[in-house]
Amino acid sequence: MTPFATEQENFWAGNFGDEYTQRSRGQEAIAANTSFFARILSRLPKLGSVVELGANIGMNLLALRRLLPAARLSAVEINASAAQELRRIEGVEVTVSSLFDFAPSSPADLAFTKGVLIHIAPERLPDAYAALYRSSARFIVLAEYFNPTPVEVSYRGHTGKLFKRDFAGEMLDRYFDLQVVDYGFVWRRDVFAQDDLSWFLLEKR
Repeated sequence: MTPFATEQENFWAGNFGDEYTQRSRGQEAIAANTSFFARILSRLPKLGSVVELGANIGMNLLALRRLLPAARLSAVEINASAAQELRRIEGVEVTVSSLFDFAPSSPADLAFTKGVLIHIAPERLPDAYAALYRSSARFIVLAEYFNPTPVEVSYRGHTGKLFKRDFAGEMLDRYFDLQVVDYGFVWRRDVFAQDDLSWFLLEKR
């Protein structure tokens, strides 16, 4: 494996990322994600294309395929093992790459991350925001852990691997044509649970 620029990229491209793929699967996850994205999509016009940056094995894209059977779905994933599973989802275009290096041939109607920005080195977040921005023709969804001020949290015994902050607020401060369409929170005790996840739907206007 060719080393990446940051320790976080190497972390997710390597053995820990392989182990994560084994933990993050199953019908319950697909059901929860279907409920999650149905709420967001209800606020949007019909979408023809969606790209996920940091898709892992495609639990989000499997849900979106149910909700958007005719849409063009694309995925960017740094872990080669996860990307192999992604390719088994019918009709998903897969790019094995760090999201920093992703250069879409054309932007999608919706670009999103879900539990990805929290694992990026804080000094590289501007590059991650730029990747999201250039990948979107109109809408962006950020589904991440929220904190009003930046904070680092220990992640499964590892340091420097999980960070909470106001990701959406930082994007709004950086790109003045972005506006908030909606936002919400999904509690871990919800019937269709997410891991205390805050989400923000932004639109280029």
